[in-house]
Amino acid sequence: QLQACGGGLVQAGGSLRFSCAASAPYFRRYDMGWFRQHPGKEREFVASVSWRGGSTYYADSVKGRFTISRDNANSTIYLQMNSLKPEDTAVYYCAADLTGGRQARGYKYWGHGTKLTVSS
Repeated sequence: QLQACGGGLVQAGGSLRFSCAASAPYFRRYDMGWFRQHPGKEREFVASVSWRGGSTYYADSVKGRFTISRDNANSTIYLQMNSLKPEDTAVYYCAADLTGGRQARGYKYWGHGTKLTVSS
């Protein structure tokens, strides 16, 4: 129901944009978020956006570099990532729930991961 795409290889300092398309229109009423998982570590919060798009939240590690946005007309959210660092290398997941938050357990619906590799 959630399809994330946009992963790839980019050099440090570069930019990339992920998108996550929801298959069902009711996702327009869901808070949505991006999480990432480094090898051997737990999934961590990256950013989230309220269903109306008026409220956005970011992890400190990406604040000022990443921007989350949504297009409810197309049931899609985006994660624009600038000034990428090697430590941003991870598998990224989009998620949705009526009230998401910063905890992975707060999200019921998950997309398959898309991998980002940032080379130094």
